[in-house]
Amino acid sequence: MAVTRKVRQFSGGVYDLGLHVVWCPKYRRPVLDGRVAVRLEELIRQKADERGWKIVALEVMPDHVHLSVKHDPKSSASYVANQFKGFTSRALREEFPHLKSRMPTLWSSSYFAASVGAVSAQAVQRYIDTQWERPRKKSREDGT
Repeated sequence: MAVTRKVRQFSGGVYDLGLHVVWCPKYRRPVLDGRVAVRLEELIRQKADERGWKIVALEVMPDHVHLSVKHDPKSSASYVANQFKGFTSRALREEFPHLKSRMPTLWSSSYFAASVGAVSAQAVQRYIDTQWERPRKKSREDGT
């Protein structure tokens, strides 16, 4: 199966960076349902559009959020996660007062983030491990 990838360009190069991010409400309370879940999804998409990031997949569960997002090379995993968490916390707690009264903060301070891509880690390792086996214009003995 051939994997197609969509790369994006900026002045310094091309990139295809993706993250799988998961975060939970404080105390893992199941407060992300109904209108809150719908509004949370809208806010996440709004923040992604504002930053020029692309949502690949998004699932809001009652007690956690799963997000797969393509981001720019200048944004670290912690920056991406915290942009979504900070923005959505402020907006949701303002719009839904019960989220303020039941919890000191909306989100737990932790999150999970893993890089994702079009190829597996094993394929990348195999590519790196076999670099010297590939034909080159200049040989290894030439010092290049």
